Amino acid sequence: MGLTSSTKVLMLIENCSYPRDVRVRREAEALVHVGHDVTVVCPALPGQATEETFNGVHIRRYATSPEVSGQLGYFIEYGYSLLAVLFLASWVALHHGIDVIHAANPPDLFVFLAIVFKPFGVQFIYDQHDLAPEMYRARYGGRAKPIVEAALRFCERLSYRLADHVLVSNDSYRENAMLRGRVSASRVSVVRNGPDAAQLQHSAKPISGLGGAGVTVFAYLGLMGTQDGVAHLIGALDFLHRDLGRTDFLCLLVGSGEEQANLERLAQACGLEEKVRFMGFIPDPDYIPYLLAADICVDPDPSSEYNDRSTMIKILDYMALSKPIVAFDLPETRRSAGEAAIYAKPNSEMEFAKALEYLMDHPEQRMSMGAIGRLRVESELSWSTSAASLLRAYATLSPERNQAAALGVTSRAEQSK
Repeated sequence: MGLTSSTKVLMLIENCSYPRDVRVRREAEALVHVGHDVTVVCPALPGQATEETFNGVHIRRYATSPEVSGQLGYFIEYGYSLLAVLFLASWVALHHGIDVIHAANPPDLFVFLAIVFKPFGVQFIYDQHDLAPEMYRARYGGRAKPIVEAALRFCERLSYRLADHVLVSNDSYRENAMLRGRVSASRVSVVRNGPDAAQLQHSAKPISGLGGAGVTVFAYLGLMGTQDGVAHLIGALDFLHRDLGRTDFLCLLVGSGEEQANLERLAQACGLEEKVRFMGFIPDPDYIPYLLAADICVDPDPSSEYNDRSTMIKILDYMALSKPIVAFDLPETRRSAGEAAIYAKPNSEMEFAKALEYLMDHPEQRMSMGAIGRLRVESELSWSTSAASLLRAYATLSPERNQAAALGVTSRAEQSK
């Protein structure tokens, strides 16, 4: 088709709104920065406009689907969302034009929209945020239905096959694309979820008045779903309080999700209502002061086929703010954090509690670990490096016309190190 430096990109999101989806926001703004014309289609949160422009990115939102609990709710949600996105994508195509569909998963259903538009010369970038079949099993465990998992695997295979380029967030996902999806190495790029310049060069100050003298503050940042392990964190805090006899701590939980109400009840049942504070969702970068107030940051994501191969954005956010980390020993977590974290035996709340206690009593090691994490982010894991990879991937769609833009981002990324 022949792309230009002002390629018309349509980015699709289903499971999050824009600009709340941090990865998509950074990708969109990186593309706009080098002259591409980017429109995002996504669901609307309460109070959000159906159409607006944010930092140069055009946004068109659709009303969220009716809420239905259980697995049936996902069929209703995804079916409704697919139709809504098709309607808005068609409107954009007719009134504005589309050169590239850049689809973020989950779900992997956007491949069916690519099938509709590819005959008209539209190229398809499959941006794989999550391994959908593994995430489904992690979420539902023994309640997972084989027919649903088979459908997820089919959609993933189809997305790999039809994509002109595949973006993934780490090397484990890249291996999956090449082995399970049979995607050639030249057609898949790693675009990590690294912290951006705003997080690395912020002027924020820690939230004051938390805990008091002698109190160690823990902080968690992220979603609160069944697969996110916050129940394991509360179990570890219960062990720290009840079995290890520690009362000199406070834990901030920054985020929200479908399990939040259950987690609040669990904390109360454990007698931790004075030790655990649910702060709710706080957007980027407004959560930075809360993380700065923490002495130790935590990632309780339990070991599973999904989590073992996924990079948790919170890990890199912690490292960008020079915070030591306690996490379960998962392969991709260790690849990202290195010596910036202490690792507990996977899924052992007792070992997690002991790791917390150790760092509580070793402030010098906390400072050293925080410095290691910050250096890793600055040298190799920041968003500037990821943005260069993103632009190189777009250059493969038409190398002759986009090579200069990609090289420009690479140069700026190298200068920022």
